[in-house]
Amino acid sequence: MPRPSPYRLLFRLPGTRAFTAGNLIARLPMGMFSVSAVVMIAGTRGSYALAGAVTATGLATTALVAPWTARLVDRHGQARVALPATVIAVLGSLCLLLCVRHGAPDWTLFASYAATATTPNTGGMSRARWAHLLAGDPEALHTANSFEQAADELCFMLGPVLAAFLCGTFFPEAGTLVGAVLLLTGMVLFTTRRTTEPPVRAHIPGKAPLRAPGIPPLLAVCLAMGGVFGATEVVTLAFADAQGRQSAAGVVLALQVAGSCAAGLLFGAAKPAGPAAARLPWCVAAMAALLALPLLAAALTGSLLLLAAALLVAGMATAPTMVTTMTLVQQRTPEGRLNEGMTLAVTGLLGGIACGSALGGWTAEHLSPTAGYGVPVAAAAVALALSLRGDSNRFT
Repeated sequence: MPRPSPYRLLFRLPGTRAFTAGNLIARLPMGMFSVSAVVMIAGTRGSYALAGAVTATGLATTALVAPWTARLVDRHGQARVALPATVIAVLGSLCLLLCVRHGAPDWTLFASYAATATTPNTGGMSRARWAHLLAGDPEALHTANSFEQAADELCFMLGPVLAAFLCGTFFPEAGTLVGAVLLLTGMVLFTTRRTTEPPVRAHIPGKAPLRAPGIPPLLAVCLAMGGVFGATEVVTLAFADAQGRQSAAGVVLALQVAGSCAAGLLFGAAKPAGPAAARLPWCVAAMAALLALPLLAAALTGSLLLLAAALLVAGMATAPTMVTTMTLVQQRTPEGRLNEGMTLAVTGLLGGIACGSALGGWTAEHLSPTAGYGVPVAAAAVALALSLRGDSNRFT
């Protein structure tokens, strides 16, 4: 009789299907909110500059607030902290919607969107539950981490598409409204599944994750990898726009995410060889090498179709790299502080995305979109150098 797939074994554990369903519903809006805000603000106020400034402010505020929210989750429990924090974020989204709808001053848009920074790191909380349930079973935990990464990729692929559809088909505020409803509904379902929630400790021992041995080098790698993602998105939009096919950019970027999602599921079904610290440089090296394909496709052919194929292949290195990175974060985060450690990694990615977007956009505008594809290659090379340095020091 054939052995069941590792994913089927994973979801045989009591309570895992229920908390995963709630988490996926809550996670989908993460790919919706920024696109919805841009469409809503630009469509109503006629200014992409204002829309971009508002979303950038929200990103910066999230980078500051998210680690504190995660620390409170670790200290007081997911149910006690995540649901109230989500309510505040949802109220911020609804306030933004009303301010845009009724022509409130611009500063109210910044204040409202900043309030959404209290949104908990849903992926981090889900990974914390898996780490609690699968303690002592590294192979099953590897499969769970791979599933979570694939879920991240899927939500960030479907979220923008759903947001654009809702805003374009119904009314400009539809994406924000539906995203807020999904976020609150999913978080209620997730936090009420208490049997799988990690136990709360009265006193959390050890250092803060930011000062823990091995975490700062990993955060530097996350920052560089975020630069890859941010630059690739902006440059692809610019490349498609230069060819008069801006509407196709979303499909091209979705193919890259699809490649990563598929690779993540396959990676989770395989047994990883060797420790995660030794695998990380190889994963980052593969990502850096494959990112040369979009650059070559753009420079040698100028074909959007071939570029899409190159991005599909290049995306296949993303999920294994992210799974390995998050596994190392789990291993090196002090006990009882896993949500905070995972959120710091996400914050590093967000910071890198912001920097990569800015640098990629500048390169595409002042040089050319084709030259812009050199930015993610350079960012991946920096990530590789950082991972090699960390490996030589064993992150200590």
